[in-house]
Amino acid sequence: MVLIEKLNFNDFLGHHILLYGETDTKKTYYTAKFIQFLIEDKNFDPKEISILDFAPSLNVINDIKIGGKVMNFYKNSKICNNICFEGDIIPPRLNARNRKNLYENACKNFKKTFNILKIFTENPTEVLIINDISIYLHTGNKKLILDSIKKSNTFFGNSYYGFSIKCDFDNVFNIREKRVVEYLIKTIEFSYFTG
Repeated sequence: MVLIEKLNFNDFLGHHILLYGETDTKKTYYTAKFIQFLIEDKNFDPKEISILDFAPSLNVINDIKIGGKVMNFYKNSKICNNICFEGDIIPPRLNARNRKNLYENACKNFKKTFNILKIFTENPTEVLIINDISIYLHTGNKKLILDSIKKSNTFFGNSYYGFSIKCDFDNVFNIREKRVVEYLIKTIEFSYFTG
């Protein structure tokens, strides 16, 4: 297992990269820093950098930061090709009162994230950035994520993979998320654990 701090962003160009780990382990921070590197150090055309930000807004619960957008860490990411949806992502487990409510939240998130993935696949750019892939994967198909990644020359994404966010009324939801993320970890070219 290689930790992200040991890596050089130059090594990521032309490759497909996945960061995965617990909440509050700087996954979104490193994703934003990679975008900054592309624009400021490598002079990439910002319109060739598509950003799909699936993360819920930043919350602090029991002194743990959960969620957070790329824009929170790199304001200039607004000049990129941000493919957006209307409304907000719902933290499905944190905002659920019961099993039914959990799946309603996940389905609402799926519709938003699916639509912007389709927009990207119909008009791909050289670089694809996805923040918080697990939000889509709660009910979404891993094939669309992998098809989207294949359409980019450089992919940099991140996903929650941990135990700090869980719901006691549906363990199947937690298990499915973990298994699908593990599939991506094995399938995407390079995967790095953030802690």
